[in-house]
Amino acid sequence: MKGYIEERALELAKYIVENKTTVRAAAGKFGISKSTVHKDVSERILFLHSELAREVKQVLENNKEERHIRGGYATKVKYLGLTAKNG
Repeated sequence: MKGYIEERALELAKYIVENKTTVRAAAGKFGISKSTVHKDVSERILFLHSELAREVKQVLENNKEERHIRGGYATKVKYLGLTAKNG
């Protein structure tokens, strides 16, 4: 792999673990696509840092378990005309 791709994968993985954030949020923060983030933190990181890869996997699995809750909240906000700050 090229150096900048390895650096990006490590940065993304650290960001996701430290902030317990979603792939979508990380993509927005770094200005790249969700597909790129997912590939970096699920495939590329395995070859670079196995312990960090395990931690990222735990965060992503937790996000997957909670996504129906976030989706329900987003729908509630949409139909009640609330914003995330006052909802």
